[in-house]
Parts: sequence; C-alpha cells; structure tokens
Amino acid sequence: MPGADDRPAKSWKIAWPAPAKLNLCLLITGRRADGYHCLQTAFQIVDLCDYVHFSELPDGQFSLSGGIESISPDQDLCMKAARLLYLRCGPGLGAAITLQKNIPVGAGLGGGSSDAATTLLALNYLWQTGLNREQLAGIGLELGADVPLFVLGESAWGEELGERLTPVKWPRRWFLVVNPGVSISTRGIFSAPELTRNSTPITIRSFLKDGAGNDCESVVRERYGEVDEALAWLARFGESRLSGTGSCVFAAFERRQDAAAVQAEVPDKWSHWLVRGLDASPISDSLQNLAAEQ
Repeated sequence: MPGADDRPAKSWKIAWPAPAKLNLCLLITGRRADGYHCLQTAFQIVDLCDYVHFSELPDGQFSLSGGIESISPDQDLCMKAARLLYLRCGPGLGAAITLQKNIPVGAGLGGGSSDAATTLLALNYLWQTGLNREQLAGIGLELGADVPLFVLGESAWGEELGERLTPVKWPRRWFLVVNPGVSISTRGIFSAPELTRNSTPITIRSFLKDGAGNDCESVVRERYGEVDEALAWLARFGESRLSGTGSCVFAAFERRQDAAAVQAEVPDKWSHWLVRGLDASPISDSLQNLAAEQ
C-alpha cells in the first residue's frame, strides 16, 4: 500500500461535502426478532451539505472540532468512523477533523450519517487505504443504517434496514425543506407503540406511479405540534411530507421558481432551504477531480 506521504499536500486542504437526504416515502413492512424494523424507502440526495475538513495528526491520534455540543467527540459518528477505519487498515496516521454543520440535528436529513460516510471516503483517499466503496459501505453499516447510502453516493430505493440499496434516478425536482426547530429521536419514534409496522411492500415502479406515504408521520405529528403545524402550512402549496423520522418537512416542485415563490412565504420562525435533488453525491465529483489531477 502506498504511503500517505505520497498524497499531494493540497489534498488535505479540501472541504469534503456531506450531503443531506430526503425520504420521499418510508414504509415499515415488519419487525425483526432483534427489534429492528424492515423498511422500504426512497432516498433522494439533495445539495444541502455539511462540510468536513481534515488535517494530518501522528499515528493513532484523533481530534474533532465543530461538532454538536450535546454529543461528546468520542460519541460523534465522524470520530467513530475515523477510528473504525484506522483499526481496520492501520494507515500509520491520525486525523484532526473539523465539521462545518449546515444540516440540522434530529431533522430526518441524515446529517450525522452523511458526515460519517464522508469521513470514511475522505480518509480512505487521504490515508491511501485502498478500500472500494462496497468495503467502506460495510464498515459504514456498523455505524448506522443510513451510512451506506452516503458511502455508495447515489439516490436509491432502500429496503431491509434501509441498507439494501437499488440506485434510482428519481424525477428531477426541487424541494422546499422547512425545519420547525425541534430535534426528534429516531429511537423514540421507532419504539412508539402506536407506530404502524405492517405496511404492504411495494415496488419501485408502483411508487413512481402512485407514490407512498411515511408511516412515521402520524406518530411525529401527534407528539410534536411544531411539526404538525409545519406540515399543515406546507400542504397549502402542495403535497407535504415528513423526511424519515425527523422534524423537517418538504414539498416537491418541478420548477425552481415555483418552489422559490412558496419559500418567500415561509414564516420567519422556521428555517428553510430550497434544494435540488441529485442523482449522485457531490463527494463523487470531489474524488473524480482528485483522481484527474494525479
């Protein structure tokens, strides 16, 4: 394996993107003996991104800055991802990680999972560990069910825990995403006794033809009045949806100007983003550009 010192120094100066995702639907089709839920979901990667910066540290040393205040560095998914890759590959280096957070926490947008995936992809490149994306996705699954999506880097149809992925190019759309300002625990929603867990499985073709809902939405609306209010407000302008088990809600638009017109009406008390659906993660472009420079 080539030494990490062979990498150009400028490679360590890159701001590595970690994109958000939306769940265009989320069906719970059963519950396994181990307590985990069987899912079907349509993952749409969007161009709202966190950014992760790395710099070299001596062998086995790690640090994290810019993380979430309520989470200790040792429990942060970026730090866990870096240490797990280090244990698997022994690259002879450590890393200082700096997070630039733009994706809200507990919002159903996958920010923490995406940050972890970007850490795996970036350090795999910077440390020259030589793993392919499938191998990195296997490591990522140990960190969370959504991490493989961001490692493989394509919008997809997800099944099982969400990690069995079929890449899909969803219809090109713009999304207005509204954050009512609460953080929701995925574990809390999935453990709710009133959660529906017996939805009939569907196919990708039937989803594209007829659509599907989010089985977690009624639970979240009942428990979080702020989310219920945001969904009701956004429904005035189109079909409003909850993303995953989080607090962010969204509506899809074929034209950017239509989404922008609704965005101009969002109440001041809510943060919001106008985002574009992507077929592939922007980190793929970063890796391709680096490969072209060599």
